[in-house]
Amino acid sequence: MALVRLQKWLASAGVCSRRKGEVLIREGRVAVNGQVVTELGTKIDPQTDRVAVDGAAVAAPEENFVYIIVNKPRGVVTSCEQEGVPVVVDLVDCATRIYPVGRLDKDSTGLVLLTNDGRLHHGLLHPSFDHEKEYEVTVARPITEGALGRMAAGMPMMGTRTRPADVRRRSGRRFRIILKEGKNRQIRRMVRKVGNHVVTLRRIRMASIRLGNLKEGQWRHLTGREVEKLIATLPADAVKQT
Repeated sequence: MALVRLQKWLASAGVCSRRKGEVLIREGRVAVNGQVVTELGTKIDPQTDRVAVDGAAVAAPEENFVYIIVNKPRGVVTSCEQEGVPVVVDLVDCATRIYPVGRLDKDSTGLVLLTNDGRLHHGLLHPSFDHEKEYEVTVARPITEGALGRMAAGMPMMGTRTRPADVRRRSGRRFRIILKEGKNRQIRRMVRKVGNHVVTLRRIRMASIRLGNLKEGQWRHLTGREVEKLIATLPADAVKQT
């Protein structure tokens, strides 16, 4: 098999971007067959060479990783299958078995990521990695500054306390909120606690991926640049094999 530059192989394996791979190599954090490598021109044979980052073995990348963004309509369940209801994977024409990254409740709309890359699932969903999720919310009645402040500061919920959030007013009944956690129906519960009710809830961003102009029910593959930026946001611990 043809030799491949080490930083390119690290990127294809989901460890980091090529540029970050170069940094790891220069810092002496990458080893090939047990030997630390610091030369950026190093090439490896993906079939025979063993690569480790910070002492943790890196598995060879799959050639058929798929990364898809879909704008989930209301009434569609974020699941691979559920009898009697439409599920998000049915919106996508993809022969590869893919899974949603996290959940978006049935009554909400917006961005859902679908992939067969298990490391990405782990890296985006593990609570210790602090990846942001951004939502647009419309409520039934004008919402006060005090209510927005309570949601921003964190509030008791489900036996714990929500983490501080970035909350910004858009109009009298609309606001945007950025979370670094994902408790069950969290935003709806928060809004109820301040005496209001969610009318519409739409996710517009997950980590570095934005919904943009994608219409409800439509989907597309992430671009190579989007995948690279997304993987670059994952800490090293997130992409070690689990």
